[in-house]
Amino acid sequence: MKDAVTPVGAAPGLGYGPPVATRTFVRLADGATANDSAAVAEEVPVAFVYGSRSHVVMMASPTDLEDLAVGFTLTEEIVANLRDIGAIAVERHSRGIELRIEIPPAAAERLLARGRAITGRTGCGLCGVEAIDDAVRTPRVVASTLTVSTDALWRAGAALDHQQLLNRDTRAVHAAAWATSDGTLRVVREDVGRHNALDKVIGALARANTDASTGFVIVTSRASFELVQKAATAGIPLLAAVSRPTGLAIRLAESANIALVGLLRGQTANVYAHAERLTPAS
Repeated sequence: MKDAVTPVGAAPGLGYGPPVATRTFVRLADGATANDSAAVAEEVPVAFVYGSRSHVVMMASPTDLEDLAVGFTLTEEIVANLRDIGAIAVERHSRGIELRIEIPPAAAERLLARGRAITGRTGCGLCGVEAIDDAVRTPRVVASTLTVSTDALWRAGAALDHQQLLNRDTRAVHAAAWATSDGTLRVVREDVGRHNALDKVIGALARANTDASTGFVIVTSRASFELVQKAATAGIPLLAAVSRPTGLAIRLAESANIALVGLLRGQTANVYAHAERLTPAS
């Protein structure tokens, strides 16, 4: 895969700039007003363009966009593997960004046949899907036999909070992280959308030729079914979330052979599917 990247920098007007910006505001407290300022998270429309056709527009944080392009293309099963992704061009527009992604003609024809053109709000992965089968795909069964100790789970959870640099300043973005089996964080990505954050992680792993099935993922959001689908597509055997899962996410995790962990807080968690993948602390 080759990158042909237009640098993503600050732009004036209604366009976009860095992922975090300082904005002024008026604080109301105790019957008084005061001028103040704080960091806020930026979001920008990002169009995924395959061939000459825009497939989807997502609201995303303007960081790690090549990872997002690769991760989305793989987890949405637009192509089967990284070798099918050609050059990626990140092109700035006055009001947003276009990710122009080269894929084989056969894959582009299949994508066109889907008839799927979706415009999403922040991190929305479903808005505009035309068929239920497109929304809830039967997940792949994860073949990995990986087990993870609870110590590794606690270690990864504790480390993630310190590596959320954008959220530290804004308290407005999600994070996803991939950890090795011993709980060491290797890839951390942030985004205003939880789906985007996970896609960025999966894209970064693919671009680094790292086998995602040898570790596990933690997300700072609820465990929705779309996250389970994406984890299954990447072969990730364990997905842990700081919030609760949905019922559909649990059912999909059960069928995909994925351990699904929710309410990961400190050294407590609930395991909703495939608890056999978690082993007691040594």
